[in-house]
Amino acid sequence: MLFFSKFLLRLIRWNNLFVFGVAVVFIGGSSLLAYELEPSTFETRFNGLWWVMTTVTTVGYGDFYPHTVAGKCLGIVVYIFGIGLISITISKVVDALFVYQRMKEEGKLKFAGENHFVIIDWSQHAENAINEILNSDPLVEVVLIDTLEKSPIQHDRVHYVLGNPQLVTTLDMANTSKARAVFIFADEVTQFQNTIRDPAFVDGKTLLVATTVERNYNHVYTIVEIRDKQNLPNFQHIRIDEFIFGSETISQLAVRSAFSPGTSKILTQLLTRTPQGEDLYEIPTQAKWVTFHDAFQDLLQKGATLISDGEHLNINKRLYEEIPQGAKLFVICDKETYGRLTQK
Repeated sequence: MLFFSKFLLRLIRWNNLFVFGVAVVFIGGSSLLAYELEPSTFETRFNGLWWVMTTVTTVGYGDFYPHTVAGKCLGIVVYIFGIGLISITISKVVDALFVYQRMKEEGKLKFAGENHFVIIDWSQHAENAINEILNSDPLVEVVLIDTLEKSPIQHDRVHYVLGNPQLVTTLDMANTSKARAVFIFADEVTQFQNTIRDPAFVDGKTLLVATTVERNYNHVYTIVEIRDKQNLPNFQHIRIDEFIFGSETISQLAVRSAFSPGTSKILTQLLTRTPQGEDLYEIPTQAKWVTFHDAFQDLLQKGATLISDGEHLNINKRLYEEIPQGAKLFVICDKETYGRLTQK
């Protein structure tokens, strides 16, 4: 018994992979040995495995059991060592799952997925963006990068990475090179959790992050939030695909709503994916569409309204122009219509 106790204590101290290996070897070896000792009793090697598993898990169905002295001696070894070994193995599995979950919450695991969205710096805007992404696509995954001790959001499709986004090692943890797009939101919180509302400081911090992303992953679509529009020229030395001016957009929307009541509701519906109602979608061009007029009329008959070619909203003035290669067509329609337009 002293030897048995020392053996179990050593197993507890050993790492998980070694314990799993010992368990597999012990169960596999005992199963083969049981069949070799009593082939007429167990009939097949699988029955030997069945007997060992029911024994070490203390189930003991009794449909198979050894009859010879040698077989019973093997059973005694399985009783003594097998039950303790399986108990330790199960505890190791539970411990490994707990450690994995803890490391995931603390942002210490590397993300291995692709075509995901990377969100840099946690804020109310970042939270809204994550929720909108999750609602827009039921399969897409999101990686959040921040310096918080634990993930501020719990979701199966949201992965957290702890670290400084100005470092390439942190961005690599988020597998940024395989990302679909990167969102860099303005962050007012310093390294020491102090809040500074100076737009020069906030945009300066954003600039450092954007520079790191552009220099190492310039093929990834990048969207950056800027607090002060006057700081925009400071970003000209790097390639940023789109800029967002949060406070300016809110002010303009408020004024539009005052002059034309209902404007905010329309824009909110277009910018937010809803289960029902009309939304804004990008659709591929079709070979039968030569001019914008062809596309407009065809889409209209299918329940969609063509409103834009990329950044241009003057489709109604360019109906008889040919659709250029690589054009990005945006329409307003419901989800069912979008599904019909995009199905192959």
